[in-house]
Amino acid sequence: MIEQVVLVDETDKEIGHMEKLAAHHAGLLHRAFSVFVFNTKGELLMQRRADGKYHSPGLWTNTCCGHPRPGERTVQAAGRRLMEEMGLSCALLEVFHFRYDAALEGGLRENELDHVIVGVSDRAPVPDPHEASAVRYVARHDLEQELAAHPERFTVWFPLCYARAWDMAHLATTVV
Repeated sequence: MIEQVVLVDETDKEIGHMEKLAAHHAGLLHRAFSVFVFNTKGELLMQRRADGKYHSPGLWTNTCCGHPRPGERTVQAAGRRLMEEMGLSCALLEVFHFRYDAALEGGLRENELDHVIVGVSDRAPVPDPHEASAVRYVARHDLEQELAAHPERFTVWFPLCYARAWDMAHLATTVV
């Protein structure tokens, strides 16, 4: 199955669909999401992207990311990808969205309206090795030290949204 992304305007209004890789080559604005799952100790579940990923391989990032399919609600898509990538399910809540535009390796471009979604779970992840080569829980202070010392170890979008996601993680505990 060829993955399609939802093309959007600046207000997140759907304006069409396009094959995912083609949208990243063309640099067209599309809808995306970033999921941040925290445990009850307040630590973030992070993944190291698998070496076979078509962009940002081997970099550390939030719990999972993806794109809603045409006709799929963003939070539902986030739940689908969380299960596909991490073998986890939990209640999820969208807490904000932001836009970013960044050049990636191989002539690709991330031009995304990224919906940030948080959840809380103490279940052990079972990562798909095609998606993530490693996972770990990390405390905020430790992560911030690592980001300052080695920003090259992280995906381009992660530093743009992790702090606000962390600040809003408490809202996920109110989701039933």
